[in-house]
Order: sequence, then C-alpha cells, then structure tokens
Amino acid sequence: MNIRFFHRLCAVVVCALAAGSAFAQQTYFEMEQLTVNENVTTVITAPEPIRLVDISTDMVAGDKPIDNVIRLKPKEGGHLDGEVIAIVTVVTERFRSQYALVYTTRLEEAVSDKEVDIAERNAFRNPAVSMSTEEMVRYARRIWNSPAKYRNTKVNKHRMTMRLNNVYTVGEYFFIDFSVENRTNLRFDIDELRVKLDDKKQSKATNVQSIELKPVLVLDKSQHFQHGYRNVIVLKKMTFPNDKVLTLELSEKQISGRTIYMQLDYEEILAADSFSTLLLKEE
Repeated sequence: MNIRFFHRLCAVVVCALAAGSAFAQQTYFEMEQLTVNENVTTVITAPEPIRLVDISTDMVAGDKPIDNVIRLKPKEGGHLDGEVIAIVTVVTERFRSQYALVYTTRLEEAVSDKEVDIAERNAFRNPAVSMSTEEMVRYARRIWNSPAKYRNTKVNKHRMTMRLNNVYTVGEYFFIDFSVENRTNLRFDIDELRVKLDDKKQSKATNVQSIELKPVLVLDKSQHFQHGYRNVIVLKKMTFPNDKVLTLELSEKQISGRTIYMQLDYEEILAADSFSTLLLKEE
C-alpha cells in the first residue's frame, strides 16, 4: 500500500471518529432552544408515539395528553430572561430529541407550538420496541386490502355476520383481520371493541373466567358503519390452553345495544400465515 495514501486514510478515519464523538456529546448551548413562559403552554408534537419524557428539573410541569404530544409550562415566573430552567428529553419508538427550555418574560417570544424536526431526531434503538407503530400500520393496511383466506369462521346474530378474514404473524405479533356485514338498515354505532380470553365451556355452576386483552394496535378507529365494517387488530403473541377461546366482541351504544362476537380456537391462531413481504410492495 502507498505510504502517503495510508497516512491520508488514517487522517480521514481519525477526523470521522472525532466528528462522531463531538456529535455524540452535546451541551444545552448546542441543543434546540425553546423559549417558555408561565402563561404560555408549549406543545411539542412528535411524528410517532412518545415512549418516555424526562424533565430535568421540577420548575417545569408537563403531561402527555395523547400518544405523540407533550405539553410543557413553567410552574412559576421570576426567572431571569435567557435562563435555562430545564432540559427536556423526548424518546419515541425510533429516535431521541432534547430541548433546552429558556425562560422569557415576553409572551410574544414564548413557543406555543413545536414539531420535532428531522434534524433534531437522533436515531435510537429502543429495546422495548420490536416493531414501530408506523411499520405495524403498514402491515395492517396491506392485510386489510388482501383477499380473505378464511371462509368458515363466522357467526350470525341480529341479521349481522361477523367473519374472520385473515390471521397473520409478524415477529412477536398476531394480526387478526375480521369484518362485519350489517344486513339491516339500522346504522351500527360502535361503543366498544373488546378482545378477551374466555372459557370454551361455560357452566352455570362455575365462575366464568374472562381475561381482557388490550390490542397493541386497532387499525380502523371508525365509530359507526352502515352495512360493512372491516378492521385489523394487532395482539402480542400468546399461548392459551385448549379450554380457552379468543373472543372478538363488537358492542353497540345504547339504546339499540346490539352485540356480536366471534370465538377463535387456538388451532386457528396457530394456523396463522407468516406475513409475506410481497404484500408490502407498492401496487
């Protein structure tokens, strides 16, 4: 190897490592600074669900009203203009961002609305997240648009039919695709979609064991439907004994209060297809 080329290569590597090290270390002077005031609520919106928020001091109050939004406000005034009163760390499913909150006495300078910019997102591998919500939604949408593979798993009630369309497995999740056909002219106003583990055989002499399961994702958030409804729910992978069934229950708001539910045996869950990446290709 040419000695001069080798020396140049070493210099480039050293510079790259130094630049990477400098980028990894950050003071509040180098952070994005948000001016705040006790009379203004600062709303920070992330492009994906926020998993953790850390406020470095107790001088700032904060909460998370919805998954991807946090609200911040100084608890009291009396700070100096330009004083950094807290560092806020926002951790989502795939990135981490930090902001220095700088106090201002002038209301017109206080930031009321802030969206996390691409340049402010430091890539972060969250060990608690094996699949991001964005990826999960992509899979669910493709399943929702795919042909139904199940034909015989269905239940009829109140002139309605609930039907299982598909069951897929991706990583540590089950994607369950189902639909409801309403053959009446009465609109169905959804009150609740519940997923439970129930006893397969229920006896009046014994207490019914029912375990509520919380889906990781419900694709369609519609509140009502006229004739047709289809949805995909995502559950963490599980095993359950043969004396249990997985129940999908859709209930209607009062006064009508119709309820329809479908029960799936463990064998149907075990028969879940591995999700083909071909379904993710753009049409």
